[in-house]
Amino acid sequence: MKIRTPFPAVLMLGATSQIAQVLFLRELLMVFHGNELSIGIILAAWLIWVGAGSRLGAALSIRCSNPIGLLYFCTAGILLFLPVTIWLIRGLRSQFAVLPGAYLSLTDITLSAFLVLAPACLLLGILFVLLSRVWRECSGDNDTSAAGKTYLVEAAGNMLGGLAFTFLLVHYLNSFQAAVMGGLLLLAAVLSRPGERGTLFSRTVPRRLLFWALPVVAAVAFPLLEQLNQQAYRMKWRYFTPLHQLVETRQSRHGTIAVLRHQDQYTFFQSGHLLFSTAGPLAPAPGFEKQEAVHFAQLAMVQHPAPRRVLLLGGGLRGLLSEIARHPVEQVDYIELDPELNEIARPYLSAATLAALQDKRVRLLHTDGRLFVKTAQERYDLIIVDLPDPVTAVLNRYYTREFFLEAAALLYPGGVFVIAATSTPDLRGLAVANRNTTVYHTLATVFSRVLVAGERSMMFFATDLPEQISVDAAILSERFQKRGIKVDGFSPQHFYTLLPEVQLRQVNWTVRHHGRSRGAHLAGPPVLPLVLPPVAELEQKEEHLPPVQQRYFINSDFRPIGYYYTLMFWDELTRPGRGEIFRQLQRLQPWWIIPFVLIPLLGATVLRAAAARSGKGRITGFAVLFTAFATGLSAMSLQIAMLFSFQSIYGFVYEMVGLIMAVFMAGLALGTFLTQRYVADKGRLDLLAGSQAAIALLAVFIAVVLPRAAAVQPLAAVPAIFYALTFAAGLTNGLSFPLSAACYLTLNRQAERATGAVYGIELFGACFGAILAGAVVAPVLGIVACSLLAATAALTALAVLLITGRSAECQKENCQQV
Repeated sequence: MKIRTPFPAVLMLGATSQIAQVLFLRELLMVFHGNELSIGIILAAWLIWVGAGSRLGAALSIRCSNPIGLLYFCTAGILLFLPVTIWLIRGLRSQFAVLPGAYLSLTDITLSAFLVLAPACLLLGILFVLLSRVWRECSGDNDTSAAGKTYLVEAAGNMLGGLAFTFLLVHYLNSFQAAVMGGLLLLAAVLSRPGERGTLFSRTVPRRLLFWALPVVAAVAFPLLEQLNQQAYRMKWRYFTPLHQLVETRQSRHGTIAVLRHQDQYTFFQSGHLLFSTAGPLAPAPGFEKQEAVHFAQLAMVQHPAPRRVLLLGGGLRGLLSEIARHPVEQVDYIELDPELNEIARPYLSAATLAALQDKRVRLLHTDGRLFVKTAQERYDLIIVDLPDPVTAVLNRYYTREFFLEAAALLYPGGVFVIAATSTPDLRGLAVANRNTTVYHTLATVFSRVLVAGERSMMFFATDLPEQISVDAAILSERFQKRGIKVDGFSPQHFYTLLPEVQLRQVNWTVRHHGRSRGAHLAGPPVLPLVLPPVAELEQKEEHLPPVQQRYFINSDFRPIGYYYTLMFWDELTRPGRGEIFRQLQRLQPWWIIPFVLIPLLGATVLRAAAARSGKGRITGFAVLFTAFATGLSAMSLQIAMLFSFQSIYGFVYEMVGLIMAVFMAGLALGTFLTQRYVADKGRLDLLAGSQAAIALLAVFIAVVLPRAAAVQPLAAVPAIFYALTFAAGLTNGLSFPLSAACYLTLNRQAERATGAVYGIELFGACFGAILAGAVVAPVLGIVACSLLAATAALTALAVLLITGRSAECQKENCQQV
């Protein structure tokens, strides 16, 4: 008697797998300071271990006469290793000899991600093949159709898991609770599988008791998991910054907020990234951070002779808002993305900042700053951006040409734009010189006049009315005195201290001359002349200088080179001698892809020639497996392109990553379903070749559409475009897997071996694509290049299939030519 298919177990495998993937991604991003370069590495580690697990599962399935015990064992292992992995992630920094607060290197990120994700991902890969075998035995099939059905239902489960995480779990459960719930639901789905006595899923009394015990286990465990969550956070911050004490944490839709204290100073982090520090309300004197805020605010406010309407993006809670409120302004629009940050910070803010938040002239808006600038109808005299350096793609959005254009459109005639970035004396260091020069040149493409000032922190002043801005201490001091304001610890004489003439000439000469020669991004700024002219003379001579090398010194949403230089700078600053990998990656050229294309083409040609001489047509295996590899690479490259694009425009991938992946998996499920339902003979290379042509066409289409999507009006249509493209990327990938598995089965008559081989090699290709696209191509060559990489991989697979020139069916018929 046939038993019913393991549909619920496969569905929950997909859901649990997606929940685990998003949880691990978010947790690792917090450890890696939100560095999106690590997204590709994390996904690569996930994929390689799941692929290895599928190959291991295929080997175990062949040797195992009854997989039920192994299935139970692996499912229980998932329940154990999901929370254990989260604990290990939070303690990762204890395994590396890094300074408190220092960034982990790319080598450290890669090593830690690959090690910590191994156990859970191996078990997930094994479970896929085991459930595929169970499905095949339940349906009585001898081909790979059961594998296609398993692939389809798992993809549907992935979609459900992504939706559940985005709209439910992230709001109501902590990471440990979400992980345990996913593991319990998977175990319940396996245990509840009905069947006849003596079959793979015979109903036994112990199993029934265990099934009904699961709700009791959850009810007892969940309160304890909250305590475990807090203990894990304390452990994490103890290793991250030993001198600070964790005061509290709060889960927000935009990330986990942590408040740490050192003596009378409070420091705020979100998703592992430093936001700001401030002296506490009971501090006897303002801290150094307060002094920085005062200097920044006063230098910014006097850049406009009479600012009435001011837009402040970030920085208000660290003291800027109270300083701006001292000036005779009429309105200050203060943008702070996360309302939870505002609430958690209030008990630790100074009285002046709390008073400024209650000022009738201040309008506090909780929204994304970039989105506000893009859609606002108001106009401003002064726009001040006080955000952390562009160490992530989210923050890089405020340092790009697209943002500067949007900000310029909000300024009244003669309005002033102010932004700042960390610096070093005389711009010493290749990375910081490249980054700050890039900010300058990018601003100069939008505004007619740009001035820079500052040593530890470089401020950029930009306007289209030249006389508005100045770095002349006498002019700025006079403007300050005319307003008749009193600031503790700041006087008109401070402008002379903050704007020394020699330093102004040095930095203004450097940012104007650097970035104009071939290879400047590798060689660094030219040597300063012995005699430096005044800043006004430097401005006059700038128009006669060679053009800027735009590829390396213009920062944009779709080529975030400023973000790359910032990572390189922090790597140099915190881990001396370990930044060589960044410098080498800067040498990357688009034509380097050519050898990687020629190698498989040459291999296919040689194999075909050898097959022709021997009279054996056994070269299809190479073509099919390479196609599976290319499909995984293309799919992941497109997914990285979509994630980075969404991040660049909207800036909340941390919040929406589950939904984005759910949309991709929905497309994957539909593509697999269409192939399963409507393609009778799947073992044909011409159909497989057609799927690669479809992937290539879609990738080229995405490369063309992505840069234009951000400018689409109305703005509400933009997410729809991104989701549609993400869905289409999943759809084309889903079409390919059943075809590849069926073609490979004609060579290998063991269904589980064929399933494991194709699934594993596809995941390996996705792993390679994640690293290549996420950590190399996107930051150096641009996001569009990720789509072109996907197209290149698909076209190469198509060419390999055409060189092969045979279908899997032909091999069964003495390899007659198709």
